[in-house]
Amino acid sequence: MNWITNYVRPRINSIFSRRETPDNLWTKCEECGTMLFHRELSENLNVCSNCDHHMAITPRDRFLALFDGGIFSEVAVPAPVMDPLNFRDQKKYPDRMKAAQKATGEEEAMLVATGEIGRTPIVAAAQDFSFMAGSMGMYVGNAIIAAAQEAVKLRRPLILFSAAGGARMQEGILSLMQMPRTTVAVEMLKEAGLPYIVVLTHPTTGGVTASYAMLGDVHIAEPNALICFAGPRVIEQTIREKLPEGFQRAEYLLDHGMLDRVTNRTKMRDELIGITRMLLGMPPPVAGELPAPEPSGVSEKPAEAEAPDGSDASKA
Repeated sequence: MNWITNYVRPRINSIFSRRETPDNLWTKCEECGTMLFHRELSENLNVCSNCDHHMAITPRDRFLALFDGGIFSEVAVPAPVMDPLNFRDQKKYPDRMKAAQKATGEEEAMLVATGEIGRTPIVAAAQDFSFMAGSMGMYVGNAIIAAAQEAVKLRRPLILFSAAGGARMQEGILSLMQMPRTTVAVEMLKEAGLPYIVVLTHPTTGGVTASYAMLGDVHIAEPNALICFAGPRVIEQTIREKLPEGFQRAEYLLDHGMLDRVTNRTKMRDELIGITRMLLGMPPPVAGELPAPEPSGVSEKPAEAEAPDGSDASKA
């Protein structure tokens, strides 16, 4: 035994067999400061297990948890004209779009999909706040119209998850025009007699709350979500008065009649299944993943039909 065997060889083996530890194994809760393991946080739908703080979640991850088996089909959305105003501030608008697409892996700020929840077919749309603050531009308007048209065509209810900082300033008046466009899309659903359910998440602000986000048949919000047209800081500076505690938060709006429910994200799927089936006039959902048990005494093979006189109708 020599120094090569005792020192050099173990050193070389440790270098080549070293495993790199990812930097994103733990996430710190913004509300209580608890360190949360990434796998447990993901399984809890980005809800802090210590203080119940609801962190941001992408539309794709939300749909994986919402739809049966995480199976859904994306609905194609017509692409609008890119940079119609040739807008530029610190960056060009196309450059901001490319940066957002690279950071999120999505084409735009809204995802539309079809699938089943609790064996109930629906159409769903969700905004991505991490994509340019979920701002409402022409694409978002096209997405909501595409979702409404798909719902009418398939005769399915539409469930929309809102999360936006308002209209997209890079598209100017064209962004504000999405407010009446989406209002007409919602009216299409109402004329077809189809339910429209809105889930307001943190934050839902600006022109979104003046259009499609507040036109649902049922309004549900996640806990402590900020829901407003103008933010509390703007209001305080305007009226020069201190606002009440929790002003414009989900619980405050529920107490003042602007919301129907405030539901934890981990219970949202069951809530949506029950409400959707109720609005469609369907029986309550069956608990569990297995189908409802057959009534006792029913054979596996269908009974042969009998004629009114008691004879075998299949031989008639």
